[in-house]
Amino acid sequence: MDFFERAKELQPETIANRRYLHTNAETGLNMPKTQKYVMDRLSEYGIEPHICGHGVTATIGHGGRVILLRADMDALPMPEESGLDFACPTGTKAHTCGHDLHAAMLLTAARMLKECEDELEGTVKLMFQTAEETFEGAKEMVADGILENPKVDASLSYHVGPGGPPGGYFYNNDSAMMASCDGFRITVRGRGAHGAYPHFSVDPLNIAVHIHTALQELVSRECDPAESSILTVGRLEGGTAFNIIPDTAVLEGSIRTVSCETRDLLVSRMQEVAKLTAETFRGEAEIEMLSEVPPLNCDTEFTNEILEYMSQLSTPNKYSVPDIKSGGSDDYAEISSRVPSAYMFLAAGFPGEEPGTSHSPKVRFNEEVMPFGAACYAYCSSEWLRNINH
Repeated sequence: MDFFERAKELQPETIANRRYLHTNAETGLNMPKTQKYVMDRLSEYGIEPHICGHGVTATIGHGGRVILLRADMDALPMPEESGLDFACPTGTKAHTCGHDLHAAMLLTAARMLKECEDELEGTVKLMFQTAEETFEGAKEMVADGILENPKVDASLSYHVGPGGPPGGYFYNNDSAMMASCDGFRITVRGRGAHGAYPHFSVDPLNIAVHIHTALQELVSRECDPAESSILTVGRLEGGTAFNIIPDTAVLEGSIRTVSCETRDLLVSRMQEVAKLTAETFRGEAEIEMLSEVPPLNCDTEFTNEILEYMSQLSTPNKYSVPDIKSGGSDDYAEISSRVPSAYMFLAAGFPGEEPGTSHSPKVRFNEEVMPFGAACYAYCSSEWLRNINH
């Protein structure tokens, strides 16, 4: 089968799937409408779907080696200002990261693979994941056995981006492509008092400010400057009135690194600095981890194989950009840290237009990328299965 030509024939269906998911955007782990839609489509294609965690899985093929194809499908809790006539009408949820395209591309790939199932020399396992944006979905599906029964040997995932015209792909085959993300919440507990009598208080705002300042020294003084590391505090909150010292204050932030060693160092030191700084000023600090996602590293040999298969596809306007590194994170790292994996960005911008940015309420993604993405999923997985057995 010429997967790209077949994907072009199926483009109206792919668009319809994408636009349904876009209009009916859901967030977080529990996405019942999206889950049902994906399962219904797979059933229509003759594929038997199963619930895994809050996501959906299925297999195509008959025994042999197993390759996992992953697509996330959750939206963001934000308004949409794209101007699209199929925009989500809620005003509180929006597909501003392109996950609706990912799910639609994988549905089309699944249909094509099912159409040539008898020719597959192994098994393709599908992973439709919820809650990527909250870094919960992949970990949950791993815990629920997505990598077992049948056991997965390798994995492939794509992510669209609004920069560059369709046909381009961006990859990294020799170092971390995306950073880890350890989100944290520090709750500082003190003792409130009237602003006129600060000596009766243990001021949690003062403690929080000292913790914030101390945390900024960790990257600049304890991490190798040749290695990318980020510690950001995005929320510092406390108090209800100008003349009252509160009982508590809260800091929330994230630590992002490209090495597991530096990640361990910064997480440990963040906790230590917060607790000891609070104790210095007679308060207490309680730390809660909001996310724990490792760096996303692609397997060099497997990624190079996928790149070779992608180069064989007869798709127009094809171009590639190597050595991509991002300070962003993706919980696909829960998969790539366990099995040989490849992860790439596919360009989904509009020629001649200034590229938008993901997570912007105005962002738009070019649907012309979808036949390319669907063909990549289908062709690369079928070719890998064919060659791994020879």
